[in-house]
Amino acid sequence: MDKSPQIDAQFMHLALEEARLAAAEGEVPIGAVVVYDDEVIARGHNRREVDEDPSAHAEFSAMTAAARALGRWRLTGCTVYVTLEPCLMCAGLMVNARIDRCVYGAPDPKGGALGTLYDVSHDERLNHEFAVTPGVLADECAELLRSFFRARRAQNKAARQAAEE
Repeated sequence: MDKSPQIDAQFMHLALEEARLAAAEGEVPIGAVVVYDDEVIARGHNRREVDEDPSAHAEFSAMTAAARALGRWRLTGCTVYVTLEPCLMCAGLMVNARIDRCVYGAPDPKGGALGTLYDVSHDERLNHEFAVTPGVLADECAELLRSFFRARRAQNKAARQAAEE
């Protein structure tokens, strides 16, 4: 089921495009695409602030769109590409949706549920396991997040300084 590193990088670049769309909307820059039969069938990016929806994570939205595109809730045969390691909620949805594989960019030391803090993908107590390929374009994915938060901190600092004047 593993794809070549070049194919994984190609799809991760598409997820990064989605992450940049999130940043343009003022959202944390995380993007995702869902691939079925070597075709992108769904895309998503963070929209929690815009939609005022705690579940509007990139991969969650992309998987929901993929289910609509396929006309079924089971995402068997699908690979989810996401720029940041999924959280517990999204990893749980991957189990419940029965995806075949998740490929992620940067690890999430504060909430990663596919190997960093937890490993929902291979928990024998659950009814489904799936393959995980970590670290695809990890540096680029991590830098996008770092740059976003660096800029946000600078904006907040400037706003505080302006308020003090």
